[in-house]
Amino acid sequence: MDDVERNYKILEKRMIEQMDISLNYGKNLIDSEFDAGIFNVLVKPVVKSFYKYWSDKDARVGTREQIKLALNSAKELVSNGELSEEQFDAIINRNFPKYLENDQTDRQCKKDHRNYKSLKEVTKKCFITQVEESILFLKVKEDINDYPGLSRAAFKTKEIAYQALIRQLDYNEEGIAVVEKDDTILKVPKLAKNVILNILRKGFELTKTQLIDELDDIFN
Repeated sequence: MDDVERNYKILEKRMIEQMDISLNYGKNLIDSEFDAGIFNVLVKPVVKSFYKYWSDKDARVGTREQIKLALNSAKELVSNGELSEEQFDAIINRNFPKYLENDQTDRQCKKDHRNYKSLKEVTKKCFITQVEESILFLKVKEDINDYPGLSRAAFKTKEIAYQALIRQLDYNEEGIAVVEKDDTILKVPKLAKNVILNILRKGFELTKTQLIDELDDIFN
């Protein structure tokens, strides 16, 4: 196995683990809201439907497809050597429609909404940063065998790793903010929108804290 394949497998495993952590945050938050008994009889069926979607294997299948698209795009770029900006853009533009199709937030939004273009642009920025960072990981030549070692080899310093993490988190937060600014973009009844947005925001904050703590552990 060459370095690129080794790094690909390590990074893929870690990205799938992170997907499970983040999706489980969402499910656990919905469970806690149900346990607290805060839903009225009108809101409860809608949130239950959202819960079923969030728990469904399709949510994981879609996210795993996004992971594969990001990693395969990066692998193609690394395998082909130094590419021009135009070639990089061509690979991004070729793979982004499939990435968008599998995005969990995008699936919940109205494509004809006035703010959908902004949301789509943020999702594309997320995809680009995932590909760019995956390239750094795939290029690692050092003798490593796990994700912490791969991270230290790819970013060299905690400061560089932190900047890369914050850039990705900022784009995710920007996407949530688009939905929060005008929740009519969501394809769910109005009564349930505040609850669902609250769960999405809390889930993001939990994921953000977990990733920063993990970075501290890796570089300390």
